[in-house]
Amino acid sequence: MAIRKTPTDLPQLDLLGDAHARPAEVHRLFLALIPEESVRIRLAAVADALRVQCPELRARWVNSARYHATLHFLGDHSMLRPDIVAAAKAAADSIRAAPFEWTLDHAAGFHGRQPPCVLRSSLVPEPLQQLWQDLRRALLLAGQGGHLERTFTPHVTLAYSHATLLQPTAIEPVSWRVDEIALIHSVVGQPQQQVLARWSLHD
Repeated sequence: MAIRKTPTDLPQLDLLGDAHARPAEVHRLFLALIPEESVRIRLAAVADALRVQCPELRARWVNSARYHATLHFLGDHSMLRPDIVAAAKAAADSIRAAPFEWTLDHAAGFHGRQPPCVLRSSLVPEPLQQLWQDLRRALLLAGQGGHLERTFTPHVTLAYSHATLLQPTAIEPVSWRVDEIALIHSVVGQPQQQVLARWSLHD
């Protein structure tokens, strides 16, 4: 005699997926400038002052260990991509540039769902603009044009506001001697980020 299965006996199709499955990791790659410790401390002091000065931000503040200025974003990926790492290294290997000074002198906000609070400079140094252009050209030649921006607004992100767009606010200027480029790998949602390679700028 055939056994009639009740609905609870039948295989159940989970349209939403396994609730206990581990979410896919998002691996992020970018070329950036990383401040030395003395500059990082001064940037953190600016962040502390802005917390007091602009309480309306209700922001999520970035850990000072993660401060950087992105030169070129190389995409979000489901895994660390050795091919993109190799292409980025080849591009950076080709760069010849001298160290230069960059002074951050005001805080401002960028539009977005969680408007970032960033530090910017009233005047972008020509060597910084040239470094960005040279790297962009080298990355294009290395076949990495898919994520590259056409314009460059150098900044250091200090926080992400829940809603409020920070209006331009003067800060105690922070001068930064830029003397190296770094290739950084991070996993979205994890606190650590890994420096995969560094390139010194030489006179």
